[in-house]
Amino acid sequence: MSKESEAIKMKSVKRVSLANQVIDQIIDLLISGQLKAGDKLPTEMELMDMLYVSRPVLREALCSLEMLGVIYRKTREGTFFSNKVGSEPYRIMLALSIGDINKFIETRLTQELGLVGLAAEKISESELDKLKENIELMEETDGDYLHLDREFHRIIAFSASNSITEGMIDAILDMYDKTMENIPLQDRNKNKTIQQHKEIYYALEKRDPVEAYSSMYQHLDHVRNRLIHPQ
Repeated sequence: MSKESEAIKMKSVKRVSLANQVIDQIIDLLISGQLKAGDKLPTEMELMDMLYVSRPVLREALCSLEMLGVIYRKTREGTFFSNKVGSEPYRIMLALSIGDINKFIETRLTQELGLVGLAAEKISESELDKLKENIELMEETDGDYLHLDREFHRIIAFSASNSITEGMIDAILDMYDKTMENIPLQDRNKNKTIQQHKEIYYALEKRDPVEAYSSMYQHLDHVRNRLIHPQ
């Protein structure tokens, strides 16, 4: 064995394989319908007996699932499946592509164009009021408005009332924040952003999914051009 290979530290293949198999079996409880979101899992002892694995292997698998937000633990009560999809799995996937701006903005397009169409059907009056207030605050601010821009898109995404997509949007917007930080404030077009936000708002106010989709596309396409071809 060379000195270089001696310096490399790796976990046992057998143990990792076992932990991954445990993860698959636990997730299959959801896929097969034996348990559903929010349900309590069997105890650790019961899982060990059912899966024929040791406590360290089981705990490794449970820790991985907890980190991804698939399960959560309550002191003295046990382990439960989460009630809805969290943002961590998407955050990890998107982190791998943070340097590829084009792919990243394409991901926003695939998600937000669908969400704004649903929002046109489902958005409440209180959420429309929040969007209007958000635009007014952006008009009034003299400094960085990135947090307001982010919140505008977040309100729309959550107004779509879909627990699956809710977990995606914060991860997408977190990556957007990091990307936009690379564009100096003076190079951003605040007035254009406000005008496009207003057009999206008016379409949502009219409950028009087609117009909302078109307005959001124009806005995100403008963002894409600003990121990829800055002037």
